[in-house]
Amino acid sequence: MSELHKFLFDGLPVRGMIVRLTDAWTEILRRRAANTETGNYAPAVRELLGEMAAAGVLMQSNIKFNGALVFQIHGDGPVKLSVVEVQPDLSLRATATIPTTAPEDSASLSSLVNVNGNGRCAITLDPKNRMPGQQPYQGIVPLNGEHGQKLEKLSDVIQQYMRHSEQLDTTLVLAANDEVAAGLLIQRMPVKGEGNLDAAQNLEAEADQMDVNEDYNRISTLASSLTRDELLTLDVDTILRRLFWEEKLLRFVPQQGVDGPRFACSCSRERVSAMLKGLGEEEVQSVLDERGSVEVGCEFCGQQYRYDAVDTAQLFTEPQMQPPGSRNIQ
Repeated sequence: MSELHKFLFDGLPVRGMIVRLTDAWTEILRRRAANTETGNYAPAVRELLGEMAAAGVLMQSNIKFNGALVFQIHGDGPVKLSVVEVQPDLSLRATATIPTTAPEDSASLSSLVNVNGNGRCAITLDPKNRMPGQQPYQGIVPLNGEHGQKLEKLSDVIQQYMRHSEQLDTTLVLAANDEVAAGLLIQRMPVKGEGNLDAAQNLEAEADQMDVNEDYNRISTLASSLTRDELLTLDVDTILRRLFWEEKLLRFVPQQGVDGPRFACSCSRERVSAMLKGLGEEEVQSVLDERGSVEVGCEFCGQQYRYDAVDTAQLFTEPQMQPPGSRNIQ
């Protein structure tokens, strides 16, 4: 079961989170692999999208925002666009657009999406109930470092975004395979003690003190020592014990099940049926005659919905109203 764990370092201006996406992540991959038109993502793309999914959950859970967080990476490599959308209740979905053949083996971020140095990372906060004229907030950073060098790790891109857009020092470790997408986030808080949870309080006054907090630097170094294999294979308790055994942690109740990260897509057979009805019976019948069935795939999650001759006939047949007092004969 997918899970999110939050914790504080007692008396220190540092907080942390660990996310492990299991069933949510494998469902994303299952839907894509089952799509007869697209097939599964290449290994390198699965790793990138999995890291993005884990990072998206961490970022959404790090803010108090009633709306969707949309995390996008777009560029000029084999992967033109990859998107993760996380709702306030931590339900998520993810997709990637690959018009050309992507590398089959592990590949760097630059070779996937930033070949010519024009790749971008965009994080959009889309309010659930927009006021008239209100627009989503969007922050964009390049996939290049401060000196123009190409960044090769997704975690480096997000750390750069958090530093420039949110003015918060952040350490991020991400990893993904075919079974798990996971991430560890450590963040320097702007105030100490009881103000740990008030991330926005006194932010401006302390922005010039970033990178000089010894407590954060020590904990950041410990977090950075976490390896990819450890993040993917160890349970959360073991990870925290190995990394921070000398620190006193204040842990929150883990978020799991209906309260935790889980897959959800807005597509459904009902919505597809309504779309086919909108096309009209003649148009749908022409596809049925040509192909023997009508298949519609969700452009986001890849789920396919198949309609045969019986399905389409029922689709365009209005239910017969029975006279009052009559009943069906079985």
